[in-house]
Amino acid sequence: MTSSPAASVLRLISRLLLALLLIVAGVSHLTWGRRGYRIVVPDWATRMLRTDKDMIVVASGAVEVMLGAAIVALPRDRTRVGMIVAAFFVAVFPGNVHQWRTGREAPMLRTDRARFIRLLLQPLLVAWALWSTAGDAPAGHGR
Repeated sequence: MTSSPAASVLRLISRLLLALLLIVAGVSHLTWGRRGYRIVVPDWATRMLRTDKDMIVVASGAVEVMLGAAIVALPRDRTRVGMIVAAFFVAVFPGNVHQWRTGREAPMLRTDRARFIRLLLQPLLVAWALWSTAGDAPAGHGR
């Protein structure tokens, strides 16, 4: 599959922005937003994973940082990394639904409207991950 130079640049910029978003979100899970994220972890998740809410927040933050870094650091595997990022966005969606249904506040999600819009954005995040990581392998890195 060959892309036009403009499409390749657009995908690169989009990919870098996605990586930045993941890294910033991950760092927020590990630092300033940690308490707020614990509030919205569903109780069923702690039972299912046999751990506490803080560990879920820390683990998800660490995964976000690693995924953001992988987008940049693993260009030969970017399509595979993009699929993993998309799967991560799908995996956290039930927690987002729980937050919306219970009205629990989190950083930047203080209103029902904001929580509902967040739900609508989740499929866009999945599409963003898949689109921005699709395409030709970097020059000299073909498989």
